[in-house]
Amino acid sequence: MADTTEAVTGEAGTGKQPRNVRVVLLALMIAMMLAMLDNMIIGTAMPTIVGELGGLEHLSWVVTAYTLATAASTPLWGKLGDMYGRKGVFMTSIVIFLIGSALSGMAQDMGQLIGFRAVQGLGAGGLMVGVMAIIGDLIPPRERGKYQGMIAGVMALAMIGGPLVGGTITDNWGWRWSFYINLPLGAIALIAISVVLHLPKKRSQARIDYPGAALLTVGITAIVLVTTWGGTEYAWTSARIMELIGIGVAALVGFVFWQTRAAEPIMPLHIFRSRNFTLMSVIGFIVGFVMFGATLFLPLYQQSVQGASATNSGLLLLPMLGAMLVTSMVAGRITTSTGRYKVFPVAGGALMTVGLFLLSTMDTDTTRFTSGVYMAVVGLGMGCLMQITMLVAQNSVEMKDMGVASSSTTLFRTLGSSFGVAIMGALFNHRVQDVMAEKAGATGSKVTEQSATLTADALKQLPAAAREAYQHAVSSGTHGAFLLGSVVAVVALVAAVFVKEVPLKGAGPKPDGGPADGDDTAAAKAPVTEAV
Repeated sequence: MADTTEAVTGEAGTGKQPRNVRVVLLALMIAMMLAMLDNMIIGTAMPTIVGELGGLEHLSWVVTAYTLATAASTPLWGKLGDMYGRKGVFMTSIVIFLIGSALSGMAQDMGQLIGFRAVQGLGAGGLMVGVMAIIGDLIPPRERGKYQGMIAGVMALAMIGGPLVGGTITDNWGWRWSFYINLPLGAIALIAISVVLHLPKKRSQARIDYPGAALLTVGITAIVLVTTWGGTEYAWTSARIMELIGIGVAALVGFVFWQTRAAEPIMPLHIFRSRNFTLMSVIGFIVGFVMFGATLFLPLYQQSVQGASATNSGLLLLPMLGAMLVTSMVAGRITTSTGRYKVFPVAGGALMTVGLFLLSTMDTDTTRFTSGVYMAVVGLGMGCLMQITMLVAQNSVEMKDMGVASSSTTLFRTLGSSFGVAIMGALFNHRVQDVMAEKAGATGSKVTEQSATLTADALKQLPAAAREAYQHAVSSGTHGAFLLGSVVAVVALVAAVFVKEVPLKGAGPKPDGGPADGDDTAAAKAPVTEAV
């Protein structure tokens, strides 16, 4: 591979950051906000979309198509950035995302919307990977923590503000503007990246690993479909789910086999020889598992048991998301100032385990204040883990594998979220059905069938016995889901204990963009990789 460098503003991987790094980071934050905010906004617009376009039976595919395209494209975007240069690949992903947004806003039926959402998801995969990889190019590992902490803050803000923004846009401008709003924001990010960011251009003689990309795409698609359809569209033991599991396993086994022979593998297996990288992949999977499970079941508990409205239930997540935001930024700054990071995954794993166990103790009498405290504990744990996992993963590979490391870490977190929603959801539904059948008999079965549309106001209209039974059932379901989450979180804690604290090289720039104090350029160019 031969590299040709053009007007480099910031030398990738060194301690010499560009003077306009803040402008670049602002553009990157906007791009990350677009990718994270989109699904959050669309969720609140769904009822209006169905009312206009119809196709209620295909509603879940509006989200599934986006998730599938994002997960399947993530590794490819990372590899393309490593092979052909980060800037052009990242800008391409922004353009694809904006095209998908514009087309989604113009959709005339549910089929079109699902297809255009897949285009959006294809671009979103490149947005998330590109942001992390570009930060890895611009900022040395020692300085990277505080910037990735800011990115984690953006993610938390998107989760907090998404439903509120989506509701406001839909009520005042119409659901189509839930997609069109991406266009001006994306244009700002695109222009800023085009003008301000200058990274080395790369010319790779190697060909893209199309067989590997195809096998990985089939495997990821099958896995996501299993976790999406299992227990909802099809029984877990149905022939369709078994077929998908077989296809997914076969494709992934074939992918691993092919990666050992490909000239330029999509996901080079040598990166997993690093103990830290492998452990961060495990921890990232668990963070995704827990975080998305929590954000799914907590609002349901708050609405069904504590009587919160849909809007208020989103606001009641503030203790968790706020704690996650603050802790992410604090952890990043401490890592930057001290160069030490192992304490954060260990503390994060412990706090997350304790917090999830506390959430599992909630019942029909738990106050909002108490549940808020429990959520804050979980948020503190997730904040310690969110971006530290990416930082350590990037620090565990050579610069040439930065994109692959970023995309792999993102992929494992995405897969974790799919598994978390599916497995915790299956346990939740099973317990709800059992309790309703036990406490309310035939009436309970009817209420359970309508549970997806039971708002706090609708619950008040139920007979007292049915309402009380349903509240106990939801409480029992959340108990099981969060207890499972706490057990899974123990794995993250154990993995964190075995992390080896490899020094983060490079002291980073002075505020004026001048040379770094004590800059170890050579070390920063090639992050230290520990032995297994």
